[in-house]
Amino acid sequence: MQLADIHQLLIERFGPQQILALHTASKDPWIEVAPRAIREVCEFLRDDPRTAFDGMNNLCAADWLETDPKKKNPVEPHLEVVYHLYSYTHRHFCKLKVKLPRWRDNVVGQLPQLPSVAGVWDIANWHEREAYDLVGVEFLGHPNLKRILCPEDWEGHPLRKDYEFPLEYHGIRGK
Repeated sequence: MQLADIHQLLIERFGPQQILALHTASKDPWIEVAPRAIREVCEFLRDDPRTAFDGMNNLCAADWLETDPKKKNPVEPHLEVVYHLYSYTHRHFCKLKVKLPRWRDNVVGQLPQLPSVAGVWDIANWHEREAYDLVGVEFLGHPNLKRILCPEDWEGHPLRKDYEFPLEYHGIRGK
């Protein structure tokens, strides 16, 4: 099944308010899903026999904030969570993206929220913890959302583009 076919299935099932776009112009095409719908969409893609996405290869998050004043980036600053799905039954792939504001309600420090898919694919548990730890996305309904790479008392999210590395951490000098 091709990505356009999967997109059509999703549009028929969820409508254009939940399935926002099909992006085929890039080297690695993807389907954009509304944040509130991601868990339900993932459950459908896993359970429907036409798609049977029984595996999630990866989940990652990226910060789209241009900090170099010399570059002209027309993209509005935001975060993206990317889901790479695979069907062992049909041997096809699907990439989903969810775009989030950098801060919930535009309040700096308030992490954006997204439904967890850890109950859909067990491996999402660790991937969501990593995205939370390093980029700062809060996954609602996650069974154990805590840092996975940084110590629990670490402040901030190191893969955010405006992150400032601390000069000292527990008496250890940084830079």
